[in-house]
Amino acid sequence: MKNEHISRRNWLGVITTAGVGAGLTATGKAFGAGHITATPADEVKVYNINDFGAKGDGKTLNTKAIQSAIDACSLAKGGIVMIPAGEFLSGTLELKSHVTLHLSAGGKLLGSPKREDYTAGKGVPSGNGNIVFLYAVEADNLTIEGNGTIDGNGLAFYNGKGDNTGPGQNGVGGNFDRPHLMIFYRCNNLHLRNAFLTASAYHCVRILHCNQVHIDGIRIYNRVNKNNDGFHFNDCKYVHIVNCDVQCQDDACALFGSNQFVTVTNCSFSTRWSIFRFGGGASQNIAVSNCLIYDTYGCPIKISAGRASIENFTFSNIVMRNVTGPIGIGFSGVSNNNNSASASITKPFIRNLVFNGIRATVLKLPVPHPDIHFDLHTWEGEKNSCITLNAMGDYYLENISFTDVHVKYAGGGTKEQAGKEVPHVAAEYFGVWDKLPGGPPAYGLYARNVKGLTLQNVRFEYEETDARPAIVFDNVQDAAINGFSADGTPGTPLLRFIGSKDVLLSACRVLTPAGPFLQVEGAASADIMIDGGDIRKAGQPVALLKGAEKSSVVVRS
Repeated sequence: MKNEHISRRNWLGVITTAGVGAGLTATGKAFGAGHITATPADEVKVYNINDFGAKGDGKTLNTKAIQSAIDACSLAKGGIVMIPAGEFLSGTLELKSHVTLHLSAGGKLLGSPKREDYTAGKGVPSGNGNIVFLYAVEADNLTIEGNGTIDGNGLAFYNGKGDNTGPGQNGVGGNFDRPHLMIFYRCNNLHLRNAFLTASAYHCVRILHCNQVHIDGIRIYNRVNKNNDGFHFNDCKYVHIVNCDVQCQDDACALFGSNQFVTVTNCSFSTRWSIFRFGGGASQNIAVSNCLIYDTYGCPIKISAGRASIENFTFSNIVMRNVTGPIGIGFSGVSNNNNSASASITKPFIRNLVFNGIRATVLKLPVPHPDIHFDLHTWEGEKNSCITLNAMGDYYLENISFTDVHVKYAGGGTKEQAGKEVPHVAAEYFGVWDKLPGGPPAYGLYARNVKGLTLQNVRFEYEETDARPAIVFDNVQDAAINGFSADGTPGTPLLRFIGSKDVLLSACRVLTPAGPFLQVEGAASADIMIDGGDIRKAGQPVALLKGAEKSSVVVRS
């Protein structure tokens, strides 16, 4: 066994100029880049897995050979483990500190189709299973890079069962005995770049309790098995994701627990379930920008929390094409599980959320992805969905703003849906609306128990006439709606406020004929002002029902 030595500068030159004739031979020697000289202070060791006995024939099991290359690289205090051109079959591999795993453009790490070739990651927590293809525990300065492929061979592990961790299932009878593609636990300075990750048997990339995570140019295609997540984070800090494309079956970018200081930008996503999913812990200081979301059902942006301290999220310049439940936030203030960390939060809250520059088209119900080979249940609450802000009891969502938001809905909602009482359930959005067959009582936005809500330049339209109000406020306090425009339906109020107070509406427009511009309900409603705007297409400015006082609303032209 041997390794080759080239300078770091020339290594980078070899890799980055491969497209113009420079590269590495199968033994790691440079060709097409001229004579290479190395100084001892600047040399990088290259460990070509072929030199350790690996065979890229797609049939030979190379676990021991590849692990030997990784171990030798780690023992030498770091270097580059090169996966050359070829298809290298392997079972579980442990990555280590200061190791760069380089995937050549024609190189593929292919997961074994046999369960006996995998183990649990040593030291990896067992939550959601810890059987894994590639993993690292407490590793520093770890990199996976290159234009090659890591393929989990996940179809070989399909048995028709998921992990049963969905609403109300609690994992009972779930299928956890299958390998994740990657798990990183308590790692620092982790870099993933340019590689193609595909066909995991379970989640694709699990990043747990890590700091300083940099993900750039990763492409994920993960639709061969159930629970095929893309990125899955738990309790991480200083995470930066850019220029990625994710097509998966389950959560595309789940951030559970206490993730902090996270940015996601210039990425595209598609999945059957959610894209950005948050829940529990102290999840704070997260910015998502310049992202494209398409053919996504089960809610692109989903926050479902019991006891949590969630604050300072921004979502800006987001395009959503063909989605259901575009934004869903549910908050109960009560622990959803037995997680002691969650239960230790004494003052749960969700606050300071910004949605800016959103363009969306919302379908009537989910549409099957033609490249997902198994059927997926459609929840009743996914039909006729809307933006949902839903807290309950003594708990409130606080300081939420929507600015420059334009959503076109499928429409088709009925008066029967519009008149239904919403149950006191704070869950994933479809969990709430499952209790109301046919969908929510608003076609655009439903908000309950919200303090400090701002809508600025928001426009809701529909394809098919909808007999539900565009907006329903239920116990919303301290709200401002400015420059709001929406399609209406004759006989249906455009806006419906229930027990809400301290609300200013200014410069609003009714786009198509409607019933009352504003229907106010309940004696608790107070201090509502309508200031200007164009509401001529409404049947009347205000209707008062269920004990609402005339003094609760002031109309100023």
